[in-house]
Amino acid sequence: MATGGLVQRKEMTFFVGIAFADGSCLSGRMTGTLINAAAIVAGGIFGRVAIRQLSNERQVLIKHLLGVFTVYAGLSLTWNGLNGSWRQVGRQLLIVVAAMMIGKSLGRLLRLQRGFNRLGQFARRSFEQAGQGGGCPNPGFVTCAILFCAEPLAALGAVQDGLTGSYQPLVLKAIMDGLATVVFARTFGWGAVLSAVPVLAYQGTLTLLVRQLEPWLRQGSLVDGITATNGLLIFCVALVILELKKVDLADYLPSLAIAPLLTWWLR
Repeated sequence: MATGGLVQRKEMTFFVGIAFADGSCLSGRMTGTLINAAAIVAGGIFGRVAIRQLSNERQVLIKHLLGVFTVYAGLSLTWNGLNGSWRQVGRQLLIVVAAMMIGKSLGRLLRLQRGFNRLGQFARRSFEQAGQGGGCPNPGFVTCAILFCAEPLAALGAVQDGLTGSYQPLVLKAIMDGLATVVFARTFGWGAVLSAVPVLAYQGTLTLLVRQLEPWLRQGSLVDGITATNGLLIFCVALVILELKKVDLADYLPSLAIAPLLTWWLR
């Protein structure tokens, strides 16, 4: 028992250390997405070979730890995005709040959250049909790909990874996706593991596109506004994880485009 407890503590220390290490420790492109895809593969393999599942107590503990770490990651990004004097910081905060308000209105107009909800409902029905032995022969690939790519944290993390090289949000997503794949692999088989491919393609493409825009955004002093806004949105992810408040995260995604526009317009 003592040896098992020591191993669990070492594993938790390892995951926490990765999640909040300095981004300079792992150089290169798409670092967060590569970690995310690897976690899905590892979770799927573990789900196929493991005999016992995680107890409910451990699942609740992991959820709470992820929520706390997400709070830290989000607020850290926001803090890093606020620079200058107190007057300048106050002005930047107003821009962030205005960007989130305008972004939410635009997201509702585009019905982004409704679209994400429909994808989630489709995935849930596929999971239920697979558990009953019905549905298409192997729905695991499509179902897991939809779930992992439709998470707002996928876009938020990929943007931040491409913008500043900060991959902590995607590491948090990797842990959540890896744990989910442990369960999905038992129901869907190896199709759940293959969902790492579209995750790699979607998040990696988004990261590389943002990385191409990063020099222009930095030259125009627009990076900080995006980072601060993204940090607050990731903080909202923590509210959802901890079940403190229901937030329509997808509706806020346009805020990442509104923030630099407001910064450029008001400077």
